[in-house]
Amino acid sequence: MRRSFTVVSIVVHSLVVAAVGIAQLLAVGTLPDPHAPLTFAGAIPIRVIDVPLPPPQRTPATTAPASTRSAPGAAPLVAPNEIGTERAPEHGSTDVGDDAIGVERGISSVDGLGITEAIERVPAPPAPSQSPIRLPAGIEPPRKLTHVDPIYPQIAQAARIEGTVILETVIGVDGRVTSVRVLRSIPLLDQAAMDAVKQWSFTPTLLHGTPVPVAMTVTVRFALTGR
Repeated sequence: MRRSFTVVSIVVHSLVVAAVGIAQLLAVGTLPDPHAPLTFAGAIPIRVIDVPLPPPQRTPATTAPASTRSAPGAAPLVAPNEIGTERAPEHGSTDVGDDAIGVERGISSVDGLGITEAIERVPAPPAPSQSPIRLPAGIEPPRKLTHVDPIYPQIAQAARIEGTVILETVIGVDGRVTSVRVLRSIPLLDQAAMDAVKQWSFTPTLLHGTPVPVAMTVTVRFALTGR
């Protein structure tokens, strides 16, 4: 039974293959042209040639120009056998003293083209003046060291004028009165009060350990008692 099935299968496959071959032979139409194979018939061979580099050119050694060798201030090319004495600068030399500030100009100080100019020293600007401050609460005012009584003007005495003149003073860092301004005026007594206060002196006022100018109000009393 198995053997007869195998024979039938072979016959059927043979008929299918034969039918496919006959169908290809009986097909209508032209067959496509086969692709041409890749060939190297038209290739041109290239020959690679190594080109040697030219030998490096040697430049002849040049000697330094005479101006450079003899330039003043140039570094010596040969070490001297002994140390000679220093010579004083000649008249017209560009050397300057130690008290001047030198500014060197030129290509180099070795080639003799450098020139040194002397620039005058600029004095330091003065310290900015401090503005007087008013004593805050809790700070002890300066203590008076020198007191001068005012001179009572004769015209004020004759007019029987008395009273208190109030002045605003500025006390400098050294304790001296530098300026006086009238706050409450008595015309015949103002000048006498200012002349007296300008001669007063006080202890310096310190702020964080540094003396500072302060503005302070003072009073000058004029009285006719006993006159």
